[in-house]
Amino acid sequence: MHLETRSIHVGREIDPTTGAVAPPIHLSTTFERDADGGFSRGYFYTRPDNPNRRALEQCLAALEGGADATAYASGSAASFAVFNLLRPGDHVIAPIEAYHGTNQQLRDLCRPLGIETTFVDLTNPDAVRAAFTERTRLVWIETPSNPMLNITDIETIVGLSHDRGALVCCDNTFATPVWQRPLEQGADLVMHSSTKYFGGHSDAMGGVVIVRERGEVAERLRAFQAIAGAVPSPFDCWLIRRSLTTLSCRVRAQTENAHRLAEFLSGHPQVERVFYPGLESHPHHIVARHQMKGGFGAMLSFCVRGDEQAAFAVAARTRLFIRATSLGGVESLIEHRASIEGPHSVTPRNLLRLSVGLEHVDDLIADLDSALRAIE
Repeated sequence: MHLETRSIHVGREIDPTTGAVAPPIHLSTTFERDADGGFSRGYFYTRPDNPNRRALEQCLAALEGGADATAYASGSAASFAVFNLLRPGDHVIAPIEAYHGTNQQLRDLCRPLGIETTFVDLTNPDAVRAAFTERTRLVWIETPSNPMLNITDIETIVGLSHDRGALVCCDNTFATPVWQRPLEQGADLVMHSSTKYFGGHSDAMGGVVIVRERGEVAERLRAFQAIAGAVPSPFDCWLIRRSLTTLSCRVRAQTENAHRLAEFLSGHPQVERVFYPGLESHPHHIVARHQMKGGFGAMLSFCVRGDEQAAFAVAARTRLFIRATSLGGVESLIEHRASIEGPHSVTPRNLLRLSVGLEHVDDLIADLDSALRAIE
């Protein structure tokens, strides 16, 4: 089945009791045992499993082409579930430029547990190759990266990692499986903040880890999910599963808008530089065209001509772009990233990140044009 068909039908079966086409929400925290003490209906307590979470996990695994998925209460909980696969003395290779919360986990939570990380430019295979040690157990990829939209060659990094016995996990939040399927390119794990495009409406938080094949890694993730307990509520699972039915059409329309905006901004006199892998001027455009099948996503960033205050001034003058954190919703957002990323940020101080929504693209262009011309 194609992705669009899977997004509607997998994990969304007709309710056997009522015949309801729309799945019900199972809010119960506990489930009745059989007379002999068993659980023949498959559930006994909502922390380790719930009908709404199971439906969501089945669909997300199918969308990424994976064997299994485990859902969590946030994207941060999902990434930490992957890091929990590591043990004291293990070593991670991670990108210098990435979502700051992921790298913060590696610095502030994993390091005290005896897990070391080397941060490198993952777009440079030679730098990655030099970073491996005999204790490297995981390579973390984020592509396109947040917020500068750098592109890592997944197949190349997978080859380097597997030759040395390391797992590869790819944060695919920006691209979504609509445009990129890391498991098909050899990655072992894919992680998403499902708060973003999977939820798509800025009203539900979640995260997911999808595995390419069943086995020890999948079993350990499932055990961590149940024992650590950072699981999404049934209602959040229901909301995200419902939103998946429109994932493809939303992402495709948002991507078309983003591409138009990137082209507009690249010719604007008040814009110093545009970060969007769909532009031929992007340094990794050829790699992106190879591994992002048909589209380049709905995220882009640009540097305002001027300093940090000029960037803040532009963000303050937009009327349709909302000044807010997060991404992937139907509404367009604008944010000055460096000011929230902390002391390890490598983001230019005059950079603004855009999450492009579903408004008419001409209105979005006019909004940015007006804000930019106001600082001339």
